[in-house]
Order: sequence, then structure tokens, then C-alpha cells
Amino acid sequence: MNYTLNQLNIFLRVTKTLSITKAATELNLTQPAVSIQLRNFQDQFDTPLIEVVGKKIYVTDFGKEITQLAENIMDQVAKINFKTHSQKGQLTGRLRLSIVSTGQYVMPFFLPSFMKQHKNAELVMDVTNRSRVIESLEQNTVDFSLVSILPRTPVVEKLDLMENKFFLVGNTEEKFKKTPYSKQILKELPLILREKGSGTRTVMENFIERSHLAVIQKMELTSNEAVKQAVMAGLGYSIMPLIAIESELQNGRLQIIPVNGLPIKNTWRLIWLKGKKHSPVAQVFLDYMRKEKNTVIKKYFSF
Repeated sequence: MNYTLNQLNIFLRVTKTLSITKAATELNLTQPAVSIQLRNFQDQFDTPLIEVVGKKIYVTDFGKEITQLAENIMDQVAKINFKTHSQKGQLTGRLRLSIVSTGQYVMPFFLPSFMKQHKNAELVMDVTNRSRVIESLEQNTVDFSLVSILPRTPVVEKLDLMENKFFLVGNTEEKFKKTPYSKQILKELPLILREKGSGTRTVMENFIERSHLAVIQKMELTSNEAVKQAVMAGLGYSIMPLIAIESELQNGRLQIIPVNGLPIKNTWRLIWLKGKKHSPVAQVFLDYMRKEKNTVIKKYFSF
């Protein structure tokens, strides 16, 4: 065995993103560079770590075991770096975040200033659905999570960030009046839903159930981007968070359909396990968020 820390890191990014392209983007490398290092790492094992079926990457059972061991190794490396830099009075360490998929429109704007201030800090951020975010909290594998719906379990502490609003949206081919429609309009429109377990799906279903509506479910998709594209293509309508559709509203590719009872409102929150003892980098990040959140919100989310 003669693998490098760089190969371990590349392998972990590929297993997290399940994409050479996404891993290369996150690592600021070219796709060929990632592919070569991944192949060199794989060549040191007799058993496949990943499999490619069609264009999709799957991690084998053996690959999942190696992933866990690789994460442990990189955690130890982070601790060594922390010891080294702490001697020089520099903040270092690995900040682990898990965020719901819609959070990709929120959390990135809170990070650049912090990362510039603390150049030796390393960020690991998993963008996934709500179920996996809650699972990462329960397993205590992250420092913080970003959600808009608080979990019933585990017990968490929270920092409120900003309001989250959900509207009924469609493409701009059909004309709708500007005065609010009755909720009954949802019974007439084919609806596109997110997958079960997502926060957006939960918000949408709760609203439909409270309104006692029998709706037409047209299709189910696994990301806000996929839902957005389907709505713009005219395949149906959906209830979506404003933050995910701002640019499409501005360029006229989507429209908000006014409905009594909408928008649905909740709050983006940074959460962590109650009683969790934060690492130095996590504590500094939390202090930074408390201090700077209003400045970031005013700068980027005034809409």
C-alpha cells in the first residue's frame, strides 16, 4: 500500500458527491486529475471500491468500509494540523456542516468571510435531504446543520437566521389574475412534489392536509432544481421556497400564483445537538454566525 493523503481526500469527495465532476469542482481540480488519482488509489486494492453503471457511481460495500476508515484518517490528520497551527496561535480544524438541499441557496453566503479570516480551517459540507441531515445530527457526525423545520428528535439547540417563504409557482405561459385565488385552485393544478423526507415536501404536504385538499400529484422529483426545471417546462406547478426561485422570477421564467393562505412561512435555523461540546473551530464559527448573520442577510437576501 502506497496511497497518499491527497488520494484519500479525493476518494472521500467522490464517495460523498457520487460524481467525478462535482468532486473536481469542490477540490478545484480538473476531472482528469481526479480520475487519475482515483484510479491510482483503486489499483492498490484487489476489491472494487466503486462501480460505474451507465453514468452513475455506486460505492461498493467494501468501498463504504474504506470510506469510514479514510474519514477516520483525515480526522486524525486534521487534529495534527490543529496541534501544529495552535502552537502558532492560528485557528485550524475541520468544520462539518450538513444542510438540506434548499440550504444551498443560503449557507454559502455565510461562509466566505469566515473562511478568509481562518485560512487554516477546513470546511466539509454535505448537501442532502432532510432525513439524512437529521441522521447526521443523531450520529453526531457534524458540528451544525441547516434546516427550516426543526426535528422532533434529537433534542437540539438553535440559532435563528432568516425567514423562509413558500409560494405556489408556475411557468409564465398561462395568465393568472393578481388577486388571491381560493385554496381550491390546488385541486385543479397538476402538482410536482419533492421526494418524501425533504423539507419542501413536508411543508407542501402539511399545507395540503391542513386545507383538506385532494390534489393531483403529477410527479415526484429529488431536487429543487429538477422541480424548477419541470415547472418551467410546463409539466406542472409546485409550492417552492422563494429563495430557490428568485432569479427565475426576475427573468420571467416563473411566476407566483397568489393563493389564500400562502406564502407558508418558517425560519432557516442553524442547529446542533443540545449539550454538544464544540471544537475550537466550531465554537468560533458559531460566534461568527451570531455576530455577522444580520450583515450577511442584509447584503444578500434583501429581496
